[in-house]
Amino acid sequence: MRAARLIKMVLLLQSRPTMTAAELARELEVSERTVTRDAQALSEAGVPVYAERGRAGGYRLIGGYRTRLTGLARGEAEALFLSGVPGALREMGLEDAASAARLKVSAALLPSLRDASRTAAQRFHLDAPNWFREPRTPESLPAVADAVWDDRRITARYRRGRDEVTRELEPYGLVLKAGVWYLCARATGTTKAAGIADGGLEDPGSGSGSGTSYRGYRVYRIDRFAAVAAGEERFARDDGFDLPAFWADRAEEFARSLLRSEVVVRLSARGLRALPHAVDAPAARAALEHAPAPDPDGWVTVTLPVESEEVAHGQLRGLGPEVEVLAPGTLRERFTRDARRLAELYGTP
Repeated sequence: MRAARLIKMVLLLQSRPTMTAAELARELEVSERTVTRDAQALSEAGVPVYAERGRAGGYRLIGGYRTRLTGLARGEAEALFLSGVPGALREMGLEDAASAARLKVSAALLPSLRDASRTAAQRFHLDAPNWFREPRTPESLPAVADAVWDDRRITARYRRGRDEVTRELEPYGLVLKAGVWYLCARATGTTKAAGIADGGLEDPGSGSGSGTSYRGYRVYRIDRFAAVAAGEERFARDDGFDLPAFWADRAEEFARSLLRSEVVVRLSARGLRALPHAVDAPAARAALEHAPAPDPDGWVTVTLPVESEEVAHGQLRGLGPEVEVLAPGTLRERFTRDARRLAELYGTP
């Protein structure tokens, strides 16, 4: 266990100029005291690990030291060939580069591991697009992907309903969600907040729920770009920007923003279990977190956030007789009409 950790520590220091004890401890999932002991052990073994004290200090390798401890185990090699979505790479124009990289990695592996790409492909396949939707590659995606890789600013015309707005953007990252491509970017030119009323995820740049400030960053659907022009000017990327964390915050915020109304319902034990499968996940979580104890009949009354009465009607119908709508009265009337029609349709034997 410790040997593997020491190797990982060397590889981390080899890939970065300097790392603090706190950074190494976080990466290695150990205490800073353990990092100090491991650095001492590496130094005694002949690995030139140098420690610099002070606020700007940290650990680094001196003399351009490079280790050859880069051999891959079979599980690591197979995981490497699973680390991308083939369709996504093709849409971004990176299929040839990915193919060349796989060939180079395969050639560098031990003979006993060179079948890793074949064994992984036979066992796992990643299919990103949603069901019942013909995936279409946005025309501007390759150009946006190039700008993301090169940290180059772009000028984009973005469709919002029937209008178009022009954005000067610093493209930070791409996200493929259920077959739809999104760009996470920081707006530097036009700063008018667009919100999310047009059905996308464009965000006015509020603070992150995780405690990290992402003010000024927004999310754009790539298929709504009418035109994209990448300039030659590069921007200085904010090293504190965490794409997965930013996306998780924005996606959760977007889902919550849609839940503008509330309904009160009674649920049977079966209906309570089925609720997360019938409505949006944030709505189900909000309702179940504050669910009281069951009544004498075993039913539970909850307040459920919903997008609209119309959407709630469609979602809750799937629960059938396991749900009773108590409020608002207009929604209860809808279900009353549904019940009458069902009774007329099926009748009493």
